[in-house]
Parts: sequence; structure tokens; C-alpha cells
Amino acid sequence: MSAVHDRYQTRGELVLVLNCGSSSIKFALFDAGQSPLPRSPVWNGKVQGIGGPAPTYGETGVAPGAIALDPRHPYRSALQHIQQGVLARLGGRRLRAISHRVVHGGSKYSEPVRVDAQVLADLKGYIPLAPLHQPFALEAIEILLRERPELPQVACFDTAFHHTLPVVEQMLPLPWDAWQRGLRRYGFHGLSYAYMAAVLSERHGAVAHGRTIVAHLGSGASLCAMQDLRSVATTMGFSALDGLMMGTRTGVLDPGAVLYLMEIEKLSLEEVGRILYHRSGLLGLSGISAEPRVIVQHEDDDGERGERARIALALYVRRIVREIGALTAVLGGLDLLVFTAGVGEHNAFVRERVCRALGFLGVQLDERANAADAALISSSDSTVRVAVEPTNEEWIAAGHALQVAG
Repeated sequence: MSAVHDRYQTRGELVLVLNCGSSSIKFALFDAGQSPLPRSPVWNGKVQGIGGPAPTYGETGVAPGAIALDPRHPYRSALQHIQQGVLARLGGRRLRAISHRVVHGGSKYSEPVRVDAQVLADLKGYIPLAPLHQPFALEAIEILLRERPELPQVACFDTAFHHTLPVVEQMLPLPWDAWQRGLRRYGFHGLSYAYMAAVLSERHGAVAHGRTIVAHLGSGASLCAMQDLRSVATTMGFSALDGLMMGTRTGVLDPGAVLYLMEIEKLSLEEVGRILYHRSGLLGLSGISAEPRVIVQHEDDDGERGERARIALALYVRRIVREIGALTAVLGGLDLLVFTAGVGEHNAFVRERVCRALGFLGVQLDERANAADAALISSSDSTVRVAVEPTNEEWIAAGHALQVAG
């Protein structure tokens, strides 16, 4: 047996998790032969740059390398590349199911579901609500349904965790018939929040069952207020544009500004969509990057470049602080604040700036723990516990698939 197979020994059937974006596919293979399901995959990685001039393939812990994808069907070609890796690791074992992160389940799907032709058709109807993610997950599902119809494919929805939101949090202040047509606040990043609901009580005991806010800060970003580890309020609403300022997305925006862009500046719907989704947020304001850790390196630059860097980060932090304050009001106080996802887990300066502004709530950081990205970063005299918890959406999706596939 080769060294790579020695590293990835498994006991039984396997479940594959796919997280498909517009230009990348993250994959993770879990050992379904163990109970409970291990939280660490036996194999995972990412194909990046799909549709671009230089796609790469990399397993976690191994430097990514260039791969050749069919330029006519790059997404299908990327999936085939992942399938080859899966086959190399099956070793006679059965692939029990494939689990897909699907951003939007609409009002119809509040639980994971095995995908057939009808479910796929329903989910295509939600593409306008999540255009950055929904089409690509569905393309992967459609390809695999055609190639492996006997293999269970399970859709796990980012909106599902928020079905516990009270009606008042779901409502939009539009005419009543809009609500009846399905225009409501759905909430997103649900797989990440579902993992937090599973793990926080292990880490923090009874505190986690009190008034908790989780900050999922990545290229997309949102906050979720939890009471007894159930979603009671969240910052993303009808679409993944709402709430916090993000890497390239606006977050909450006066709709009058959109009307102005279209009516006065005569921008088309497509042009406005590109601005809101791809050219705004940290990237749009700074003109440097969508990554806070890159922008912060330019705060001391002279002239406009430094000014834009400072303004971009100041607004980014201000939006997080403002929304934490609003959710704290909804909860009636705050017991536990948790940072997760790429920015939340790895950018100590973002956490420090946010928590410094929340000092009025009694938030106090342990500077050394924060600098080390420790699991607990609040000081002993902080009245709010502050934690850093790596998310694990893939494990949640794998577990859902096993429940549905049987």
C-alpha cells in the first residue's frame, strides 16, 4: 500500500462532500464506517481557477499544482478530476452518498433532501436569490445525476438552520402579497452555524445555551444570534447581499442607492448586479484587495491609497460592531461571542478592533491569546466570553447525507 493510502486508511463506506463555487470546488471525503462520524475528513482539498487560464488542484497539506481542464466543459472536467481522486481512495469500499452544500432551499426545503429531477427543478428556481453559488452546486448535481443516477445525492441548505427564526425576523416591510410570494428573510451560512450549535456546548457548557452571537466572517459574512443554540436573528436576509459589508459585496444598502444607479446613472440591471456582488465591499472601497490582512498592510501608505485602506477597514469593523449591537439588543444581552470562518479565525487585528469597540458590553480581550488565535480570547475579567472556533461545514453536510441516504 502506498504512503498516501497508509495516511488515509478507513474502516467502511465513504461519503463525499462537495462545496461548489463559481470558480472552485472544495471536496472532502469522510469515513462513514465509524460512529460517530469523525469530524476530520480522510481526504480533502480544492480545485481552483475553474474556467480561468490556470486552474489548480490541491489536497490539503500538499501544494496545489496546475491541471488541464476541458475548456468547453471546465466544471465537468474538474468534477472528473475529483472523481478520479475518490476512486483512488475507495480501495473496494462503497461510496455511500454525495452531499452538496446548496445555498438556498427557499421556503420549501427546511431539511436536507435527496435530489431527484423535481427537487433539482425547484432549486433552479432559487438561482436568482443566490447567483454566486446556487448555479454551480446545481450544475455539479445535474452532471452526477446523469453519470451516477444510482448514487444518492443529498442537498444540504445554508438557509435551513434559520427556519427557527420567529416570523417577525422573517418578514420584510413590503406589501403583504410579497410575503405570500416568498419574499422573506431566509438567512445563510446555516451549515456553519449548525456546526457551532453542535460544538459550542462542548466547549463552553451552559454559557453556549444562553445569549450567543456567532460571527461568520469570510469572503461572505454574516452574524447569527442564538438562544439555546437556535437561530433567533441573523444579518443576511432575502439574499446573500444583506447585512455585513463583505469582501466584494455591499451588505445592507439603502435601496434608494440602487434606484439612483439605474434611474439617474442609467446602469443596466446586469451592471448594478456586478457592482453589488463583485465590485463593492472591501475591494471596492480599498481598491487593493477583498482580504483584510492584505489591506491592513497599506493603512500607513501615503496619499489616497492609505486613506482608502483605513476607511475600508474602519467601515468593515463598524458594520460588524453595529450589527452585534443590534443583535445584542434582540437577545437582551450577550453571554458568548464567537468568531469563525477565514477572516474570523485568522485575523487577530479584526477581532481586536471589533472587541475594543464592544468594551461598553464588558468585552475584554486577552491580547496574547488573541494574537495566537486561541480558542478562548477573552480575559478573566471580561463579562462576555469571546471565542475563536474553526467551522466545519463539510462534517455537518456529511452527517446530513448519511441521515437522508440511510
